[in-house]
Amino acid sequence: MRTDLVHPRHNAESALFALYARRAVPRYTSYPTAPHFEKDFPDETYRGWLKALVAEEAVSLYVHIPFCKQMCWYCGCNMKLITRYKPVRSYINNLCAEIDLVAAQLPARMNVAHLHFGGGTPTAIEPDDLEKIVRKIEEHFIFFPDAERAIETDPRTITDEMIDRIGALGFTRASLGVQEFDPTVQAAINRIQPAALVQKTTEKLRAVGVKHINYDLIYGLPQQTEAALCKTVQDCIAMKPDRIVLFGYAHVPWMAKNQRMIDEAALPGAEERAMQARSSAQALSAGGYLPIGIDHFALPDDALAKAAKAGKLHRNFQGYTDDDARSLIGFGVTAIGRTPFGFVQNLTETGAWARAIIAGQLPVSKGHAMGVDDCLRAYVIERIMCDGTIDLDVAGQFFDVKGDWYEPEVGQLEILARDGLITRNGARITLTPAGSALARIVASIFDLYLRHDRARHSVAV
Repeated sequence: MRTDLVHPRHNAESALFALYARRAVPRYTSYPTAPHFEKDFPDETYRGWLKALVAEEAVSLYVHIPFCKQMCWYCGCNMKLITRYKPVRSYINNLCAEIDLVAAQLPARMNVAHLHFGGGTPTAIEPDDLEKIVRKIEEHFIFFPDAERAIETDPRTITDEMIDRIGALGFTRASLGVQEFDPTVQAAINRIQPAALVQKTTEKLRAVGVKHINYDLIYGLPQQTEAALCKTVQDCIAMKPDRIVLFGYAHVPWMAKNQRMIDEAALPGAEERAMQARSSAQALSAGGYLPIGIDHFALPDDALAKAAKAGKLHRNFQGYTDDDARSLIGFGVTAIGRTPFGFVQNLTETGAWARAIIAGQLPVSKGHAMGVDDCLRAYVIERIMCDGTIDLDVAGQFFDVKGDWYEPEVGQLEILARDGLITRNGARITLTPAGSALARIVASIFDLYLRHDRARHSVAV
């Protein structure tokens, strides 16, 4: 599947592409997406799901740290600024208690293939507290020798002591938020971060044994230009991270109040966003990075590139992954978990989350039990997002669903084929190069929940 954006040159084609690109659809890191999870989900159901896991199967773990030392205006994450450390330490204690509660429901001390610390900024906490969490996890889980331990970090605020501790704790991958190096854009998003600082942080992490480095970039930022972003891309290529993620900025000020600090008049229009995505993707490809899905790029020897080549790419709440575990257990406020039986999401308010844990309850707020149709559509959407092609009849047979299950979607598929986003060969649909940039649009055709959706989503490109 190609992710280099094909920008139509013909006026009619360009207008059609812009029309699709402006549509607001989910990012499909799950199906159903989180807005469609049921509220007041009983923790007894989640307990039952955890108890029913197959003891011999490996699981993956996600730990959410909602704290940052500085506010970035573009951020849409659930985060809190650290003004006093006492609430942070209290959060860490409750997080460890949650790990105890969840582990007590599991059928065994289960194996772990992937561990991911996200946020917020996980490295905003003290090194001793990071170690406390890791040791608590190791108390209840067994890590494979080659398990990935990943952590997100902010080059502006990470300390040398934290870098040393990350190395000592055996982290194998670190993600650095770069976003954009252009000073004008950095000022517009309140994130001043010279390229030299990112390079220095990268070198220090590699020196302590962190073998794999990811960079996050964003297009569609205020004051951003195609030339500025391509210059940032070239600077990043010179630093040789293993992966680069190229996100489109999602302007959702109704959800993220800090985004109200951004001047909407300074945001690039749909056509400029598309050109930024296309040109930067081409620069990454020219720099030796293979396009993965809709927004990831990886060096050929990276595990993500190998998984994509082998048809074993997956998608979860952290984006594209080579993680094939059926269960992802989430810890911390807002964390989302997945089991073969369904999804759960923790309470989003820190106080309520803490009170539930203190009362001995699993701090879940929402959830969704997966039916056969959910599983089928989740599979189809994931393969469209990961492979860019799917045989709808074969997918139906895999879930023992009759062959005409997608008959209501045929009319919309014909429109997408007419407009050049997909090709159809019987039951097989395949994204065209132009359609690859709009994979979320194609995937949304199979989203039953979106048809009655009142939630607001980011634009497709």
